[in-house]
Amino acid sequence: MKFTIFQNSRQGPRQYNQDRIAYCYSKDAILAVVADGMGGHLYGEVAARFAVKMLTEAFQHLAMPILANPLKFLSDHIIQVHDAIGRHALAQDWPDCPRTTLVAAVMQHDELYCAHVGDSRLYHIRDGKIIFRTEDHSKVRMLYRKGLISKAELHTHPERNKVYNCVGGETPPQVDLAARRALWSGDVVMLCTDGLWSLLSSNEIGAALSSGAVTDSVPTLLDLAESRADQNGDNMSVIAVNWGEQPGTPQISTATMPMDLTTTIMGPLEDDSCGTNAKVGDVPDLSDEEIENSIAEIQAAIKKIPKQS
Repeated sequence: MKFTIFQNSRQGPRQYNQDRIAYCYSKDAILAVVADGMGGHLYGEVAARFAVKMLTEAFQHLAMPILANPLKFLSDHIIQVHDAIGRHALAQDWPDCPRTTLVAAVMQHDELYCAHVGDSRLYHIRDGKIIFRTEDHSKVRMLYRKGLISKAELHTHPERNKVYNCVGGETPPQVDLAARRALWSGDVVMLCTDGLWSLLSSNEIGAALSSGAVTDSVPTLLDLAESRADQNGDNMSVIAVNWGEQPGTPQISTATMPMDLTTTIMGPLEDDSCGTNAKVGDVPDLSDEEIENSIAEIQAAIKKIPKQS
């Protein structure tokens, strides 16, 4: 398996970065996860961190070296993330449950599997054209599908940032699973938060990601999006993959990788020092150590689950 991969997260004009991103790979499979903690609720970044940590931990546990059923893996473990967030919020006695949007992809044996909840997106690009894109679980997209607003209003509607489906909260998420897709050498797969895609046109995304290695094209897209962001802009996070052998680009080859080994790379954050978006006096500050301890307990339980996915 050969691929080129790039990930980054920029804070933008926001006071905090609530996005979390990560990818991991085995000899024959890749998992990429992008989570956008929802700023209208306490500790959105905690929900996002649960998502990336639990999904990557499950992949490490089960991808030996592939996942037997990638779509079942994604669906089952996203529901586990939702349940874990709820248990953690209850244990902390928080007045509100953290929430996050999520998009995740598995790539193995020249096939792409995708799941998403909310308005974080996946793009599949071939020869400069977007041949697939996830459908946002947002209020404006629902209104558009029902013919109640025009396409132009998608970008100007006052409720364009509202989603009706998320991980965390009182209602279990409806995990949207995309049908299995063939991956060709030269294809590009990009996962990103709405802070990035909302500032770029489909033509710009398709053209940029077909212009060369994602290590060069994705920073260009981030720079372009940042140049257009106003004071109400959002965090911008992305993971992108060039699939297959790409001469002249920095590549990862798993040819000599042991069958039982996985590698996980947590995404860099431009500024991860702010801690939490909770308002002073709402709830006590939650340290990174407390979050990690809670996640570790859940991960320990996951390791006891038989390898069926």
